[in-house]
Amino acid sequence: MRSGKSSGTDADVVLIGAGIMSATLGMLLKQLQPDLTVEIFERLDIVAAESSDAWNNAGTGHSALCELNYTPQRADGTIDTKKAIKINESFEESKEFWAYLVQNNLVDAPQTFINSIPHMSFVWGEENVTYLKKRHEALSNSHLFRGMQYSEDHAVLQKWIPLVMEGRDPGEKVAATRMESGTDVNFGALTRSLFAKLQAMKGVGMHMHHEVRDLEKQEDGTWLLTVKNLTTKRKRDIRAKFVFIGAGGGSLPLLLKSDIPEGKGFGGFPVSGQWLKCTNPEVIERHAAKVYGKAPVGSPPMSVPHLDTRMIDGKKALLFGPYAGFSTKFLKNGSLLDLPLSIKLNNIRPMLAAGFDNIPLTKYLINQVRQSPEDRLEALRDFLPNARMEDWELEVAGQRVQVIKKDEEHGGILEFGTEVVTAADGTIAALLGASPGASTSVSIMLDLIKRCFKSKEQTPEWQAGLKKMIPSYGQSLAANNALFEETKAWTSEVLHLKTAAPVGQVPA
Repeated sequence: MRSGKSSGTDADVVLIGAGIMSATLGMLLKQLQPDLTVEIFERLDIVAAESSDAWNNAGTGHSALCELNYTPQRADGTIDTKKAIKINESFEESKEFWAYLVQNNLVDAPQTFINSIPHMSFVWGEENVTYLKKRHEALSNSHLFRGMQYSEDHAVLQKWIPLVMEGRDPGEKVAATRMESGTDVNFGALTRSLFAKLQAMKGVGMHMHHEVRDLEKQEDGTWLLTVKNLTTKRKRDIRAKFVFIGAGGGSLPLLLKSDIPEGKGFGGFPVSGQWLKCTNPEVIERHAAKVYGKAPVGSPPMSVPHLDTRMIDGKKALLFGPYAGFSTKFLKNGSLLDLPLSIKLNNIRPMLAAGFDNIPLTKYLINQVRQSPEDRLEALRDFLPNARMEDWELEVAGQRVQVIKKDEEHGGILEFGTEVVTAADGTIAALLGASPGASTSVSIMLDLIKRCFKSKEQTPEWQAGLKKMIPSYGQSLAANNALFEETKAWTSEVLHLKTAAPVGQVPA
């Protein structure tokens, strides 16, 4: 900690990283308090180029309608729906905020970033079919999942997903669930739109090709950041009252540099991704759904295979994956030294312990890296039996950094979700981790506001502002059916999304 005045512009808020998280937090804060001064720093020369980009993982619109890893089966055979319900609620909060933005001309037209697309789960084999049926029954107890259809009938599935059923053994035991109200979200497009609106606001500065190299707590409670202009190579200091580190894989190194006690012991394990991208327009046009399968036994949650219809840059695309890889980079545009440089005395034990406890993950990554094009095609054919190599090409996706945190029992554990680390005084926060990330960005940032702007969040002015932006704020959509129906009808109308659930359930 050092005292002294900074050169450069002071700011109420500094946002590090121009992704969906910083864009969401910046817009929330400027709506709650328009006179706040906000400075945004991004090391690349364009926004949303890392994990928020549609080709780099973000884009599914995770709402737990089809993602089977959010509904694990307990030892007694029952299905745990707690995480699925929480994620679904969070996604509905995101849609409320986006609807508010659309109504107030604070974002581009909704069809530029969100579109209706059915969400489906598809499994094969007796054991997996039994699991999916139990999952459907368990989720049907919640009004959040009303309208979910289930079928084991090949004829019905042929209508839902003709490409997936084409060429399949008619005697194969298969099952699927379908939710018509699913969505596809292009978080890259949404992020770019948000930043364009933010830049036009008074008191907001946007600095591209600028990298935050260091940050240090001052005696007066502010933070002094050293920022390098990567174009001119010049450095300057900026003082901020609050700092948000939302730099994706780049968040961990900056959190460690902050030296806050809450950040000690955190580590990161980088995992790269790849997709098979369809290049045949006829194949792309014949599929219209997000179809999620079950991860193979022994593989991590991040490996859940899915055949994914998306809208990217105004065009329909079809992706299959993900295929995992390994790189020591923390960002797609990062350095090979990112992982070794992140190892510190206070986190080496948790990282080693997590590595020892996750040997199957290491084996999985090694096998993924060694895959041939034929191996990848074989995995695709589990979903599309008639898939042809010439219709697909490999596309490199983004980098994820899975969180490693201290654990008293194991020494260190590997987390597959997101983690918000905040200082006790609320002057700095960092977001670590990956999925479901972008889809729950609004809920994550609302939680951050509660922690870091506690005194303001509880004022009548901020409470009114939050409820104006998110009508369900402070209430449970899972516990209040009437509120859920009301807000969903509103967001669906404003965002031009499907609302009508299919009548009746297709017989198994």
